[in-house]
Amino acid sequence: MNIRVTAALLVMSALCGSVTAAQTPASRATSAASFVDPENGIALEQAIARALSQEPSIRAVRTVVDAARDTRVQAGLRRNPSLSFELRGEPAGSDNQTMISVEWPLDLFRREGRQTVADREIAAAQLSVADRERLLASDVRARFGDVLAVVRDLTLLEELLDTVRRQHDVLRSRVDEGASPPLERDLLDVERRRLEADRLLQVGRAERAMFELKRMLGLPPGDVLRVRDTLEEIVNREAAPIAAPQDVAEQRSDVREAQARIAVAEARIDRAEREGRYDVSLFGGYTRMDSAFPQFGLSSVGTPERVHGVFHYVTGGAMVTLPFFNRNQGEVAAAQAERQGAMALHEAARLSAETEVASARALDQRAHEAVQLYGASARTLARQNLSVVTQSYELGRTTIFEAIAEQKRYVELERAYTETLRAAYEARTALNRALGEMR
Repeated sequence: MNIRVTAALLVMSALCGSVTAAQTPASRATSAASFVDPENGIALEQAIARALSQEPSIRAVRTVVDAARDTRVQAGLRRNPSLSFELRGEPAGSDNQTMISVEWPLDLFRREGRQTVADREIAAAQLSVADRERLLASDVRARFGDVLAVVRDLTLLEELLDTVRRQHDVLRSRVDEGASPPLERDLLDVERRRLEADRLLQVGRAERAMFELKRMLGLPPGDVLRVRDTLEEIVNREAAPIAAPQDVAEQRSDVREAQARIAVAEARIDRAEREGRYDVSLFGGYTRMDSAFPQFGLSSVGTPERVHGVFHYVTGGAMVTLPFFNRNQGEVAAAQAERQGAMALHEAARLSAETEVASARALDQRAHEAVQLYGASARTLARQNLSVVTQSYELGRTTIFEAIAEQKRYVELERAYTETLRAAYEARTALNRALGEMR
């Protein structure tokens, strides 16, 4: 076996190694391996669950529900009574008067209205948090997919770079022995340098995507995080279409929140009307009056004594607020206008949800069909074409340039397949978000 045949066999072995599913331990020890851990890495479901429990912004949003519950407690409290104390004295005399009075507002009709508004505010706040959780789960899924996509391209680049390095070593030996022109070696060296630069850029993209994912999970940038799944595994696992009821739009959290806002506006109308009714306050008091005169009178036994007496008075009554002029007309009208706006927002949210579900379902179906087309035919043909070109080079029918060109075409196809996988993944992400599912 001559040198040319031996070199061709080595090149063919390197090329075939880059397109086979099995990998040697040396090929796994790449930069892409620092982002992936099939055993201990975080899965997509775990990432979503962690974000929902640890991400700072969602924890901040949940405090809105706590605030609404506290407002409900305040709305159920009765108005405080008023206690007054008054002391009167005669500047140049001995007369004095002490008065203590209590006023107790009954707060008729109003407490129930405040409680109803607070209860419906709690329901709306809970639905607002649920919708924020839905969007957060979708964002985490999107960032997780970004990591998987760039890691797949990085793995492909590193496999190709490993193959080109081997080719370069073979050609360098052949050039040293005079079996190949130096031009082939130099051209392959340029290709190797280009791939190395491309790989470094892809590593940067992977690191940036991982930092974004860490932020969504509430992790600092310095923490170690690796993913468990691959993009192809998740897309294949989710290839089955999602069945959903016809009224799925009405079940979505943002649409339900818009419906809850209508209920809040109606409760505010009722509260405003209640506050425009009459109200009653009860009051009572005690007065002690100590009075005397400078004249003398006769006592019961006939002896002269100063006129003096201590008198005690008890008062009680009710004060009625009559809504002659202010019946809260302005606040009632404002609440009615708010209800009209809430009804329009609910209609808009429902239409948006229905459109989002329909468009996401259509895109999801087409994207998964494209993935199946790539997996069934195009990639298989690309591997066969690469194998044929490699064998032709071995037999001396083609040049190394044609082999490199075919290898580039294969890489372009694999990158296009990655983009198709990403599109399918993003389409399923959009469909889950439209259906209100957090997965």
